[in-house]
Amino acid sequence: TDVKKGDLLYTLERPPYQAAVNIQKATVAQAEAQLENGNLELRRKQELVQKNAGTQQALDSAQATQRVQAAQLISAQAQLETARINLDYTEIHSPIDGRIGRTSVTIGNVVSPASGTLTTVVSQDPMYVVFPVPTRRAIELREEYSKKGGFDAVKIRLRLPDGRIYAQTGKLDFINNAIAQDTDTFLFRGVIPNPVLASATAGGVKLRELVADGFVTVLVESVQPKPVIAVPRAAILADQQGSYVYVVDDQNIARQRRVSLGQVTPETAGIVDGLKEGEQVVVEGVQRARPNSPVTPALASPVASRS
Repeated sequence: TDVKKGDLLYTLERPPYQAAVNIQKATVAQAEAQLENGNLELRRKQELVQKNAGTQQALDSAQATQRVQAAQLISAQAQLETARINLDYTEIHSPIDGRIGRTSVTIGNVVSPASGTLTTVVSQDPMYVVFPVPTRRAIELREEYSKKGGFDAVKIRLRLPDGRIYAQTGKLDFINNAIAQDTDTFLFRGVIPNPVLASATAGGVKLRELVADGFVTVLVESVQPKPVIAVPRAAILADQQGSYVYVVDDQNIARQRRVSLGQVTPETAGIVDGLKEGEQVVVEGVQRARPNSPVTPALASPVASRS
Protein backbone atom coordinates (compact mmCIF):
# COMPACT_ATOMS: atom_id res chain seq x y z
CA THR A 1 0.00 0.00 0.00
CA ASP A 2 0.96 3.66 -0.19
CA VAL A 3 2.13 5.37 2.99
CA LYS A 4 2.75 8.97 3.96
CA LYS A 5 5.76 10.43 5.72
CA GLY A 6 5.26 9.93 9.47
CA ASP A 7 2.82 7.01 9.20
CA LEU A 8 3.31 4.42 11.96
CA LEU A 9 4.64 1.17 10.46
CA TYR A 10 5.77 -0.91 13.48
CA THR A 11 5.40 -0.75 17.26
CA LEU A 12 7.95 -2.55 19.42
CA GLU A 13 7.46 -3.52 23.07
CA ARG A 14 7.18 -0.20 24.93
CA PRO A 15 6.69 -0.89 28.71
CA PRO A 16 10.40 -1.44 29.62
CA TYR A 17 11.39 1.75 27.83
CA GLN A 18 8.47 3.73 29.27
CA ALA A 19 9.51 2.55 32.74
CA ALA A 20 13.07 3.75 32.06
CA VAL A 21 11.70 7.18 31.12
CA ASN A 22 9.67 7.33 34.34
CA ILE A 23 12.74 6.42 36.41
CA GLN A 24 14.78 9.15 34.77
CA LYS A 25 11.99 11.68 35.31
CA ALA A 26 12.13 10.86 39.04
CA THR A 27 15.92 11.21 39.00
CA VAL A 28 15.62 14.63 37.37
CA ALA A 29 13.04 15.72 39.95
CA GLN A 30 15.32 14.56 42.77
CA ALA A 31 18.29 16.43 41.25
CA GLU A 32 16.20 19.57 40.85
CA ALA A 33 15.16 19.41 44.53
CA GLN A 34 18.75 18.91 45.66
CA LEU A 35 19.92 21.82 43.51
CA GLU A 36 17.17 24.05 44.85
CA ASN A 37 18.24 23.22 48.42
CA GLY A 38 21.88 23.79 47.47
CA ASN A 39 20.99 27.23 46.08
CA LEU A 40 19.23 28.16 49.33
CA GLU A 41 22.14 26.95 51.43
CA LEU A 42 24.59 28.91 49.26
CA ARG A 43 22.58 32.13 49.68
CA ARG A 44 22.49 31.64 53.49
CA LYS A 45 26.25 31.20 53.63
CA GLN A 46 26.76 34.29 51.45
CA GLU A 47 24.52 36.38 53.75
CA LEU A 48 26.36 35.17 56.85
CA VAL A 49 29.74 36.05 55.36
CA GLN A 50 28.46 39.53 54.41
CA LYS A 51 27.37 40.02 58.05
CA ASN A 52 30.70 38.65 59.35
CA ALA A 53 28.71 35.88 61.04
CA GLY A 54 30.03 33.02 58.91
CA THR A 55 33.35 31.69 57.64
CA GLN A 56 34.74 31.77 54.10
CA GLN A 57 35.44 28.04 54.38
CA ALA A 58 31.73 27.28 54.92
CA LEU A 59 30.83 29.49 51.93
CA ASP A 60 33.34 27.73 49.68
CA SER A 61 31.99 24.33 50.74
CA ALA A 62 28.38 25.41 50.01
CA GLN A 63 29.39 26.78 46.63
CA ALA A 64 31.16 23.52 45.68
CA THR A 65 28.16 21.47 46.78
CA GLN A 66 25.84 23.65 44.69
CA ARG A 67 28.01 23.18 41.58
CA VAL A 68 28.05 19.40 42.05
CA GLN A 69 24.25 19.40 42.36
CA ALA A 70 23.92 21.51 39.17
CA ALA A 71 26.12 19.04 37.30
CA GLN A 72 24.08 16.12 38.64
CA LEU A 73 20.91 17.76 37.32
CA ILE A 74 22.45 18.16 33.86
CA SER A 75 23.50 14.49 33.91
CA ALA A 76 20.01 13.39 34.96
CA GLN A 77 18.42 15.46 32.19
CA ALA A 78 20.77 13.89 29.61
CA GLN A 79 19.88 10.40 30.84
CA LEU A 80 16.19 11.29 30.61
CA GLU A 81 16.70 12.44 27.00
CA THR A 82 18.46 9.13 26.21
CA ALA A 83 15.57 7.18 27.72
CA ARG A 84 13.08 9.18 25.65
CA ILE A 85 15.09 8.52 22.47
CA ASN A 86 15.07 4.78 23.22
CA LEU A 87 11.32 4.96 23.82
CA ASP A 88 10.83 6.73 20.48
CA TYR A 89 12.70 3.88 18.79
CA THR A 90 9.85 1.57 19.77
CA GLU A 91 7.69 3.31 17.14
CA ILE A 92 8.97 3.08 13.58
CA HIS A 93 7.49 5.66 11.23
CA SER A 94 7.84 6.03 7.48
CA PRO A 95 10.58 8.58 6.70
CA ILE A 96 9.13 9.40 3.27
CA ASP A 97 5.99 9.26 1.15
CA GLY A 98 6.06 6.07 -0.90
CA ARG A 99 4.93 2.49 -1.32
CA ILE A 100 5.71 -0.04 1.39
CA GLY A 101 6.90 -3.50 0.42
CA ARG A 102 6.70 -6.94 2.02
CA THR A 103 7.42 -7.08 5.74
CA SER A 104 10.04 -9.49 7.05
CA VAL A 105 8.48 -9.72 10.53
CA THR A 106 4.97 -10.19 11.91
CA ILE A 107 3.30 -9.61 15.26
CA GLY A 108 5.11 -11.47 18.03
CA ASN A 109 8.51 -11.72 16.32
CA VAL A 110 11.56 -10.75 18.36
CA VAL A 111 13.58 -7.99 16.70
CA SER A 112 16.90 -6.34 17.50
CA PRO A 113 19.47 -4.17 15.73
CA ALA A 114 20.77 -7.40 14.16
CA SER A 115 17.38 -8.28 12.64
CA GLY A 116 18.15 -6.35 9.47
CA THR A 117 15.65 -4.50 7.31
CA LEU A 118 12.05 -4.87 8.44
CA THR A 119 10.54 -3.51 5.23
CA THR A 120 11.34 -1.12 2.39
CA VAL A 121 9.49 2.05 1.46
CA VAL A 122 10.12 3.22 -2.10
CA SER A 123 9.45 6.76 -3.26
CA GLN A 124 6.95 6.69 -6.15
CA ASP A 125 6.93 10.18 -7.62
CA PRO A 126 9.31 11.33 -8.91
CA MET A 127 11.43 8.34 -9.89
CA TYR A 128 15.17 8.32 -10.53
CA VAL A 129 16.77 6.58 -13.48
CA VAL A 130 20.49 5.76 -13.28
CA PHE A 131 22.48 4.95 -16.40
CA PRO A 132 26.13 4.80 -17.51
CA VAL A 133 27.50 6.91 -20.36
CA PRO A 134 30.85 6.13 -22.04
CA THR A 135 33.49 8.69 -21.12
CA ARG A 136 34.01 9.80 -24.72
CA ARG A 137 30.28 10.37 -25.20
CA ALA A 138 30.05 12.20 -21.87
CA ILE A 139 32.77 14.61 -22.99
CA GLU A 140 30.89 15.19 -26.26
CA LEU A 141 27.69 15.93 -24.35
CA ARG A 142 29.52 18.34 -22.07
CA GLU A 143 31.00 20.23 -25.00
CA GLU A 144 27.68 20.32 -26.81
CA TYR A 145 25.48 21.50 -23.94
CA SER A 146 27.75 23.40 -21.53
CA LYS A 147 27.11 26.67 -23.37
CA LYS A 148 23.39 25.97 -23.81
CA GLY A 149 22.43 25.65 -20.17
CA GLY A 150 24.06 22.39 -19.08
CA PHE A 151 21.55 20.11 -17.35
CA ASP A 152 18.66 22.40 -18.32
CA ALA A 153 19.46 21.93 -22.02
CA VAL A 154 18.87 18.17 -21.84
CA LYS A 155 15.68 16.19 -21.38
CA ILE A 156 15.29 12.52 -20.49
CA ARG A 157 12.91 10.15 -22.27
CA LEU A 158 12.39 6.47 -21.45
CA ARG A 159 11.62 3.47 -23.64
CA LEU A 160 9.73 0.91 -21.56
CA PRO A 161 10.45 -2.84 -21.71
CA ASP A 162 7.48 -3.36 -24.06
CA GLY A 163 8.89 -0.85 -26.55
CA ARG A 164 6.59 2.06 -25.74
CA ILE A 165 7.99 5.54 -25.18
CA TYR A 166 7.07 6.71 -21.69
CA ALA A 167 4.73 9.70 -21.83
CA GLN A 168 6.53 11.79 -19.19
CA THR A 169 9.70 13.81 -19.78
CA GLY A 170 12.44 14.07 -17.16
CA LYS A 171 15.62 16.02 -16.66
CA LEU A 172 19.24 15.29 -15.84
CA ASP A 173 20.10 16.12 -12.23
CA PHE A 174 23.38 14.38 -11.37
CA ILE A 175 26.67 13.22 -12.89
CA ASN A 176 29.06 11.22 -10.73
CA ASN A 177 32.41 12.79 -9.90
CA ALA A 178 34.49 9.75 -10.86
CA ILE A 179 34.82 7.37 -13.80
CA ALA A 180 34.00 3.69 -13.33
CA GLN A 181 37.36 2.07 -14.00
CA ASP A 182 35.96 -1.30 -15.08
CA THR A 183 33.66 0.15 -17.75
CA ASP A 184 35.22 3.58 -18.51
CA THR A 185 31.83 5.25 -18.00
CA PHE A 186 30.31 8.13 -16.09
CA LEU A 187 27.23 7.46 -13.98
CA PHE A 188 24.34 9.78 -14.90
CA ARG A 189 21.04 10.17 -13.08
CA GLY A 190 17.79 11.62 -14.32
CA VAL A 191 14.60 12.48 -12.42
CA ILE A 192 11.23 11.89 -14.08
CA PRO A 193 7.58 12.16 -12.97
CA ASN A 194 5.67 8.95 -12.23
CA PRO A 195 2.00 9.95 -11.86
CA VAL A 196 -0.82 7.61 -10.93
CA LEU A 197 -2.41 5.81 -13.88
CA ALA A 198 -5.96 7.02 -14.35
CA SER A 199 -7.79 3.71 -14.51
CA ALA A 200 -5.39 1.04 -13.20
CA THR A 201 -5.74 -0.27 -9.64
CA ALA A 202 -4.77 -3.47 -7.84
CA GLY A 203 -6.32 -4.32 -4.49
CA GLY A 204 -7.45 -0.74 -4.09
CA VAL A 205 -3.95 0.64 -4.68
CA LYS A 206 -3.49 2.95 -7.64
CA LEU A 207 -0.79 1.82 -10.02
CA ARG A 208 1.99 3.77 -11.69
CA GLU A 209 3.87 3.12 -14.91
CA LEU A 210 7.37 3.01 -13.41
CA VAL A 211 8.37 0.51 -10.73
CA ALA A 212 11.54 0.61 -8.62
CA ASP A 213 14.51 -1.43 -9.90
CA GLY A 214 12.97 -1.79 -13.36
CA PHE A 215 15.06 -1.76 -16.55
CA VAL A 216 14.39 0.88 -19.20
CA THR A 217 16.20 2.40 -22.15
CA VAL A 218 17.21 6.01 -21.56
CA LEU A 219 17.05 8.54 -24.39
CA VAL A 220 18.98 11.76 -23.83
CA GLU A 221 17.52 14.49 -26.03
CA SER A 222 18.13 18.18 -26.53
CA VAL A 223 15.49 20.56 -25.27
CA GLN A 224 15.98 22.46 -28.55
CA PRO A 225 15.67 19.82 -31.31
CA LYS A 226 18.50 19.81 -33.84
CA PRO A 227 17.32 19.55 -37.48
CA VAL A 228 18.91 16.61 -39.31
CA ILE A 229 18.42 14.92 -42.65
CA ALA A 230 16.65 11.57 -42.22
CA VAL A 231 15.77 8.80 -44.66
CA PRO A 232 13.70 5.64 -44.29
CA ARG A 233 15.67 2.91 -42.60
CA ALA A 234 15.14 0.67 -45.62
CA ALA A 235 17.27 2.99 -47.75
CA ILE A 236 20.42 2.26 -45.74
CA LEU A 237 22.75 -0.46 -46.99
CA ALA A 238 26.07 -1.54 -45.54
CA ASP A 239 29.23 -3.37 -46.56
CA GLN A 240 32.73 -3.76 -45.14
CA GLN A 241 33.48 -0.09 -45.79
CA GLY A 242 30.43 1.19 -43.91
CA SER A 243 26.95 2.49 -44.65
CA TYR A 244 25.76 3.86 -47.98
CA VAL A 245 22.66 4.80 -49.95
CA TYR A 246 21.79 5.08 -53.64
CA VAL A 247 21.23 8.65 -54.74
CA VAL A 248 19.47 9.31 -58.06
CA ASP A 249 21.06 12.20 -59.96
CA ASP A 250 19.42 14.52 -62.50
CA GLN A 251 20.15 11.97 -65.26
CA ASN A 252 18.32 9.19 -63.38
CA ILE A 253 21.55 7.37 -62.62
CA ALA A 254 21.89 5.60 -59.26
CA ARG A 255 25.08 6.72 -57.55
CA GLN A 256 26.45 4.97 -54.51
CA ARG A 257 26.97 7.52 -51.69
CA ARG A 258 28.77 6.83 -48.44
CA VAL A 259 26.96 8.30 -45.43
CA SER A 260 27.61 8.74 -41.73
CA LEU A 261 24.66 7.74 -39.57
CA GLY A 262 23.35 9.56 -36.54
CA GLN A 263 20.45 8.40 -34.42
CA VAL A 264 18.78 5.33 -35.93
CA THR A 265 15.33 3.96 -35.13
CA PRO A 266 13.56 0.94 -36.63
CA GLU A 267 11.81 3.33 -39.04
CA THR A 268 14.25 6.12 -39.84
CA ALA A 269 17.98 6.83 -39.96
CA GLY A 270 19.50 10.23 -39.27
CA ILE A 271 22.27 11.23 -41.70
CA VAL A 272 25.12 13.19 -40.15
CA ASP A 273 27.15 13.50 -43.35
CA GLY A 274 26.83 12.45 -46.99
CA LEU A 275 23.43 13.77 -48.07
CA LYS A 276 22.00 17.17 -48.85
CA GLU A 277 18.44 18.28 -48.44
CA GLY A 278 16.35 17.61 -51.53
CA GLU A 279 18.44 14.77 -52.97
CA GLN A 280 16.50 11.72 -54.16
CA VAL A 281 17.29 8.44 -52.44
CA VAL A 282 16.27 4.95 -53.54
CA VAL A 283 13.89 3.58 -50.91
CA GLU A 284 12.13 0.68 -52.64
CA GLY A 285 13.88 -1.93 -54.75
CA VAL A 286 17.21 -1.03 -53.14
CA GLN A 287 18.53 -4.58 -53.57
CA ARG A 288 18.05 -4.36 -57.33
CA ALA A 289 19.92 -1.06 -57.72
CA ARG A 290 23.46 -1.10 -59.03
CA PRO A 291 26.08 1.66 -58.86
CA ASN A 292 26.13 3.97 -61.92
CA SER A 293 23.14 2.20 -63.47
CA PRO A 294 20.06 3.96 -64.88
CA VAL A 295 16.83 3.74 -62.91
CA THR A 296 13.26 4.78 -63.48
CA PRO A 297 12.44 6.91 -60.45
CA ALA A 298 8.95 7.09 -59.03
CA LEU A 299 7.43 8.25 -55.77
CA ALA A 300 7.67 5.74 -52.99
CA SER A 301 4.52 4.01 -51.80
CA PRO A 302 2.59 5.69 -48.96
CA VAL A 303 3.81 3.11 -46.44
CA ALA A 304 7.45 3.67 -47.38
CA SER A 305 6.86 7.42 -47.46
CA ARG A 306 5.64 7.38 -43.88
CA SER A 307 8.80 5.52 -42.87
